[in-house]
Amino acid sequence: MEREADLTAHRGGSRIVAAEELARRFDASPATRRGVVLANGIFDLLHVGHVRYLEGARAEGKQLVVALNADASARRLKGPGRPVVALPERLELVAALRVVDWVTWFEGDRVDDLLRLLRPEVHAKGTDYTVESVPERALAASLGIRTAIVGDPKEHATTGLLARLRAWDAPAEPPERGGVA
Repeated sequence: MEREADLTAHRGGSRIVAAEELARRFDASPATRRGVVLANGIFDLLHVGHVRYLEGARAEGKQLVVALNADASARRLKGPGRPVVALPERLELVAALRVVDWVTWFEGDRVDDLLRLLRPEVHAKGTDYTVESVPERALAASLGIRTAIVGDPKEHATTGLLARLRAWDAPAEPPERGGVA
């Protein structure tokens, strides 16, 4: 895992905050926690589906925290060769979006620990889920966190974008040879 200082030392750093520090800020001023929405994902190659998901998440509250899977987590979930973009750059890209208030990261494959630590009012997930299928739903409910499904239909995905790029970049098939050699 990259060192925390390395993740917050670049442009957008004031909006890129370790989860523990964000929790300290919320605890120091409980009013800051009101209206907080937590959205999470890998955000590997930023695309319109990501933007629509984050806009939908932001509409569920007053402040949006976006938690990104660390590189090792992204690899476990998506396979070898992923993420294409390293965590520090993904953090910076997401932090640059105007709908995002804070960006953080997590090492696990689920955000259970972040839900416990940050205690947002809403946990937003994309339309590839239903409220019932969100893995953290039971924990969120036990903490009084509402689960919201937001964004447009799941018609945009980094995996599909990568496949299209690979097909576009593939060498042309050699012409067929007629006859017998």
